[in-house]
Amino acid sequence: MKAVIWIFVLITVALLGFGLYQALVIAPTEQTMGDVQRIFYYHVPSAWTAFLLFFVNFIASIVYLWKRSAGSDAIAVASAEVGVVFCTVVLITGPIWARPVWGIWWTWDARLTTTLVLWLIYVSYLVLRRFAAGSQTQVLAAALAIFGFVDVPIVFMAIRWFRTQHPSPVIGGGEGSGLDPTMWHAVLWNWLAFSCLAGLLVVVRYRLQRMEETVESAHAQLALQGGAR
Repeated sequence: MKAVIWIFVLITVALLGFGLYQALVIAPTEQTMGDVQRIFYYHVPSAWTAFLLFFVNFIASIVYLWKRSAGSDAIAVASAEVGVVFCTVVLITGPIWARPVWGIWWTWDARLTTTLVLWLIYVSYLVLRRFAAGSQTQVLAAALAIFGFVDVPIVFMAIRWFRTQHPSPVIGGGEGSGLDPTMWHAVLWNWLAFSCLAGLLVVVRYRLQRMEETVESAHAQLALQGGAR
């Protein structure tokens, strides 16, 4: 198992390096925005990866409510934590890109606001998991995760449903459909790299979560044995 993980690590590092090369060297400089547009090759793949992770959390939460499986609950926690990391990258890279292009760091348009709400929902999920006590914590967290996922398609469709300052869709029309092929390659290579990195982090966090549960269970058994004496 360790050998497989290390192979996956090497593949992920290679993909991250190749994605960086595609974004900074191969992709042409955008005529209007210049080099600052290269943030696009990290901003968009980070968003797609966050959506993918929140979908995994959504499915794992449904499975947990159905079967009360500790494994699915651990997957839900791991995917939510890593998803919040990538969503944070989106919220950081967005203003860095917006400031030289729009002249402002932030505007409360539909896409940006719903993304911030999405981030807050999953941060709340993690806070609930970390600090709430009681036998129903996992159930409440799973319900919150299922509810929170509703915001993912809203974020994705916001620039199609509303007039926003955010750029046109990358997929499905608008300026994004006219991307140079080398720009598309940079986006897709980085998304593949980020997806591999996300998968690696989820596996590591899942194993840690299972170990924590094993330790907590052992402590609980020791406490019961001590009380019985």
